[in-house]
Amino acid sequence: MYLHLKKTSFYYKLIISILAILSFSNIKSTKAFVPYIYEPNLNALNNTAISIGQTAVQILQLNQPEEAIRLSELAISIQPKDYRLWAILGESQKQSGLLKEADISLSKAISINSNKASLWFAHGTLAIQRKQPNQAIFLLKKGLQLEPKNPIAYFQIGNAEFMQLKLKKALKSYEKALSMKSDFWESLNNKGLILFEMGKEKEAIKAWQKVIIISRNSEPLLALAAALYKNSTTQEAAIKLAKESLDKNPNYVSATHQKEQLWGNRLISATKELLAEPKLSREVERALANSDSESIIPQ
Repeated sequence: MYLHLKKTSFYYKLIISILAILSFSNIKSTKAFVPYIYEPNLNALNNTAISIGQTAVQILQLNQPEEAIRLSELAISIQPKDYRLWAILGESQKQSGLLKEADISLSKAISINSNKASLWFAHGTLAIQRKQPNQAIFLLKKGLQLEPKNPIAYFQIGNAEFMQLKLKKALKSYEKALSMKSDFWESLNNKGLILFEMGKEKEAIKAWQKVIIISRNSEPLLALAAALYKNSTTQEAAIKLAKESLDKNPNYVSATHQKEQLWGNRLISATKELLAEPKLSREVERALANSDSESIIPQ
């Protein structure tokens, strides 16, 4: 069962109240009292389930995934054959860190409606989070059969290939995504990550320089800073970029976080050298204090 009765009793009372109110419009007045047993019609049930599902999405957007899970489960208990409700539940579980449960929910959504590319893409992205690159590529390609011009799908395939250390394949996937969406900075950033690991540092620097024009995100700022720091003539620029990066997101001071973002050993090593710079000691100390990650700088 996906329904927790104790936690959702309030919502059941709410549904019963809503359906009872709806029933009054269908009751004709009579002179004598006639006992009436309300039997909600199918449309009323479907509409209620959809309404609860929409509320779950709104709550999820407010970063309350646990509450969204309970609402999604409630909606599914009313209408278990709506793939959208299973997809909402899967996304809520994913954001709660319940990746195995999310996998089950998304599989259920696909079993109900296998013609929705978005479901295959969501399931493939989840497989990447579960460190299952082979499964991710399979699922993402199934989605591309339905929607062949989706740049995000190619980007995620690139990520899965990157995890497999198939750098040339990953590079082609990122370039495919960029051919469809030229300002897809995440794909351009990851292209830089691969180029750096392949020893093509100048090309990686050019890629990251283009990225920060589109978005001054913490990741490309620090990656570019680490690459530039290896060049003694650009150390001041590198230090400035690193300060901005750590101010935006202190988690990038952590080697663990860097690895989670698919940084390779060469870039992590270059970043270690950068963060040992005395001129960055204050910013590194502040980042250490504010970082969510336990493992900070690699030994």
